[in-house]
Amino acid sequence: MIVLAVLFAVLGAASNAMGTAFQRKAASTVARGGGLRLILELAHRPAWLLGVGGVVGAALFQALALVNGPIALVQPLFVLELPFALLIAAPLMDRRLPNTGWWAITCVVSGLALVLGSAAPSGVRDQAPMDRWFPALVLCLGCMAAAVALGRPGRPPLFRAAVLATASAIGNALTAALLKSATGRFAAGGLPAFLTSWQTYGFALTGVCAVLLLENALQAGSLAASQPALTIGDATVSLLLGITLFDERIRTGWWFLPEAIGVGLVVWGVVRLSHVVQSIRDEAPDTGDRLRRTPPVPW
Repeated sequence: MIVLAVLFAVLGAASNAMGTAFQRKAASTVARGGGLRLILELAHRPAWLLGVGGVVGAALFQALALVNGPIALVQPLFVLELPFALLIAAPLMDRRLPNTGWWAITCVVSGLALVLGSAAPSGVRDQAPMDRWFPALVLCLGCMAAAVALGRPGRPPLFRAAVLATASAIGNALTAALLKSATGRFAAGGLPAFLTSWQTYGFALTGVCAVLLLENALQAGSLAASQPALTIGDATVSLLLGITLFDERIRTGWWFLPEAIGVGLVVWGVVRLSHVVQSIRDEAPDTGDRLRRTPPVPW
């Protein structure tokens, strides 16, 4: 089961990276417009359809991963989305991945392996009583609302990007916890149980909110400010939700030392990768006003 959870989580990270990269590639070919008109134009582009397929596939892989393993294991593996996105997007943007990018990818992968290998997250529960859900929902939604208030227009761009990305990270983690519970209902009782579970509609709502917050974070400031908060925040909050909601466990004691080293490697790698991605975006071949007129996509 753990092997399947890891496999599906890695496939989900790769699929989401592919989806967002191809969506941005397609969006860069649209001269102007927005809303429904933009969607209709993009729907005629194979790259955009591939991107949508990648995002849908990522959601399915994430659900399968959460059915087979603890959220404290699955969600941190989605950190791999950033290295995958860089490896996919660089050739799409006709750019060559610099040596710093390869070193950063190595740090992220090795650090993540060290963290998860040392922590060895475990847990088999996929449901939690309401006396656990209620404080978790209040705390997560309250922190998201506070971050939105702090990140209101007029604040410094880097600060706004970081706090809005943090809110999106909390939303992503809460969405994963709700999705785990909803898919558990589906596995136990089929489609009727899934459709009558409040967690099903909860993860749909929080997922939409997380995406909107991410879009605002990307518009507010540079990727170097938003991506570390998004990536590290998602993994951290997911770990806390796994422990408090589903009684998941990680190894403690002297294992904290390799875990801390692994976290340091991941953080350094993510920060470096964020700068590399930003530089590739800035140096991509000019497409006139097209890139500037299209909404940013999180890759």
